[in-house]
Amino acid sequence: MIKNILKGIKAYTGTFALISKLKLWKYFLVPIIISIITASIIGLSAYGLSDNLGHFFARVWIWDWGKETFTSLSTIVGAIIIVVIGFILYKHIVMALSAPFMSPVSEKIEAHLTGNNNHVHRTTSFKEQLWRGIRINVRNLFKELLFSIPLLLLKFIPGVNIVSAILLLLIQAYYTGFGNIDYTLERHFKYNESIRFVSKNRGVAIGNGIVFMLFMFIPIIGIVIVLPLSVTAATTKTVELIRSENELIT
Repeated sequence: MIKNILKGIKAYTGTFALISKLKLWKYFLVPIIISIITASIIGLSAYGLSDNLGHFFARVWIWDWGKETFTSLSTIVGAIIIVVIGFILYKHIVMALSAPFMSPVSEKIEAHLTGNNNHVHRTTSFKEQLWRGIRINVRNLFKELLFSIPLLLLKFIPGVNIVSAILLLLIQAYYTGFGNIDYTLERHFKYNESIRFVSKNRGVAIGNGIVFMLFMFIPIIGIVIVLPLSVTAATTKTVELIRSENELIT
């Protein structure tokens, strides 16, 4: 698993150069705009909701003594929960809406890597690619929330919080990498086949997702370059995996 995670991370090497060589930056314009708008909306919503959630939690404390302290802590907890859930929503919204724009980019990268522009693969329309992206990311969104919310609550239990933080990171990274990898799988596999493929190569998905999440800590620039780099890295590694397993349709 660790070896495959490192492979997913290493795939980011040379992504800038590859995008520039193939003149792909123009294809990322719409996804970048989607990313900026989504991040702005979720960020403003998180800022407004954190206090409300904190005061909601504070109602549990019925005593007068320590009320102010508990309210302050509740506000912090509320902010953390809102930020994490907002980040999860951001990822899947952006990846779902960007699917029709990322699939052609992934195809161009694959053609460059394989040296073959005439692969016989599944042909899908803009509408089908968008629906596939929405379907995959809605599935992943619910699964990620299902696992993440309990882990968020465990983060506030001393001694358990370290383990829960690591698990939370791995889960979020996995579903993020999943979305990036599917831009390539969409051409080769049907919905259920893609799920099995990513599950089989979950380490690579986690590695890709870890770097994606690290980019998000870079103010402004992070949300601009994260999708181009993560999709390029995911494509190069996914094509390699498909070819090595003799599953590439030629």
